[in-house]
Amino acid sequence: MKILLGDFNAKVWRENIFKPTIGNDSLHQCSNDTDVGIVNFATSKILVVNSTMFPHQNIHKYTWTSSEGKTHNQIDYILIDRRWHSGILDV
Repeated sequence: MKILLGDFNAKVWRENIFKPTIGNDSLHQCSNDTDVGIVNFATSKILVVNSTMFPHQNIHKYTWTSSEGKTHNQIDYILIDRRWHSGILDV
């Protein structure tokens, strides 16, 4: 089983084309070209971004807050083996 935890400093967004890799429950609704890297990496290594697969309130999704406390981002992720993840969902 492969598990990768990290501070990827990227925003994973909700987009239908990447739904099998990232799910529906990312904090962010849009991103830029540099943020596509984590999705491409996960796809190439047969991983899913597990931390965006399950519904949570937005207050529980963000992993970084700006010093003034007004900006929140979800930039830390858990990536797991897609085959292991689908086994959990099928149970």
